[in-house]
Amino acid sequence: MAEVIYMPKLSDTMTEGVVASWLKNVGDAVKSGELLAEIETDKATMEFESFYDGVLLHIGVETGKAAPVNALLAIIGQAGEDISSLLNAAPAAVEPAKIEEVKAAPVVETPAPKPVPAPAPVSAPKSAPKPIASNDRVYASPLAKKLAEEKGIDLQYVAGSGENGRIVKRDVDHYMPHPNGVSASAGNSAGLTTETYIDEPISQMRKTIARRLAESKFTAPHFYLTLDIDMDNAMAFRTSVNATEGYKISFNDIVVKAVALSLRKHPTVNSSWMGDFIRRNQHVNIGVAVAVEDGLLVPVVRFADTKGFMQISAEVKDFAGRAKEKKLQPADWEGNTFTISNLGMFGIESFTAIVNPPDSCILAVGGIKEVPVVKNGQVVPGNVMKVTLSCDHRVVDGASGSAFLQTFKNYMENPVSMLL
Repeated sequence: MAEVIYMPKLSDTMTEGVVASWLKNVGDAVKSGELLAEIETDKATMEFESFYDGVLLHIGVETGKAAPVNALLAIIGQAGEDISSLLNAAPAAVEPAKIEEVKAAPVVETPAPKPVPAPAPVSAPKSAPKPIASNDRVYASPLAKKLAEEKGIDLQYVAGSGENGRIVKRDVDHYMPHPNGVSASAGNSAGLTTETYIDEPISQMRKTIARRLAESKFTAPHFYLTLDIDMDNAMAFRTSVNATEGYKISFNDIVVKAVALSLRKHPTVNSSWMGDFIRRNQHVNIGVAVAVEDGLLVPVVRFADTKGFMQISAEVKDFAGRAKEKKLQPADWEGNTFTISNLGMFGIESFTAIVNPPDSCILAVGGIKEVPVVKNGQVVPGNVMKVTLSCDHRVVDGASGSAFLQTFKNYMENPVSMLL
């Protein structure tokens, strides 16, 4: 008897999935436990295994298309088996851009908007186009390489919009060669006489970020507390630790440890608004925001108050690497009780962040800046870091938030005390 496979719910916030690639074709034999497809969720691209033995009789969602959770993904059964009754009872997959429309109204098939190419320069080069890549190596994501191969696109001529110029899926999707063979995304803007634009589809991750943060911003009454921290001792502490062979920590690792120990002393800040009650978390799980090409992921350092600097450093580095490769698993980003967002490495002096549900607070960490400070009645050079605590006023009041920041400040200005 044929078995229907539905679009799985691979994360707590997933409402729809995009099939990044099929690892089996219709007619292929499939065994239970074999990889069937790669599915892009709102947070990662994950491998999906078959639960059944048999033959792949039908693919319900083509590569690159999306379907809501529990939509028909595939059918596995015996070769030649009649599956018409199963197909008639199942909803069809739709394009990613149409998912929101499906929830409110029946699907209306309309052609997807096409990118408008930039006009060619006034004096187009007559010689053959030169590759954008300066050497033989092309930096591209695995999905971008697969799509380029399917479309017959030479990635040397595609401009990358990802981190450090890395070519990602959207670059291949929007690639439009000029008449002279040069990528539209790489063309010279000189001589433009018309307004141009490109409509970029919204990724699953960006949709979820927009929805969750909008809910947080417009339902949780935010207030903000900003504090300056003297970083002279923290800088000396980090230099001393990193001078020891085999030890390397970042300022962010020190921040994570200081936050974790401070939360242990201020459980009110380590709490969650649950609608009709407040949950006081007795464990300390720190979410560390990591920027990726499509948005933001927040992997969680669990029981951070019990871990040393090196263990925190190793976990954060591992999370950051796997997040950028979309290899994080649901267990990696669930269960946070507090979140840290650090933009100091980008030269940002200070900023405010939106509370990351279900947390009641998030700490925005700026960069370390050399400024004049007053010590012992004298103006001397100093190193200062600004931090801003965003609080959900339903759970945290100004006094409790301020007390937490004072404890955090004491740890940061006396980092040796975190070793005691």
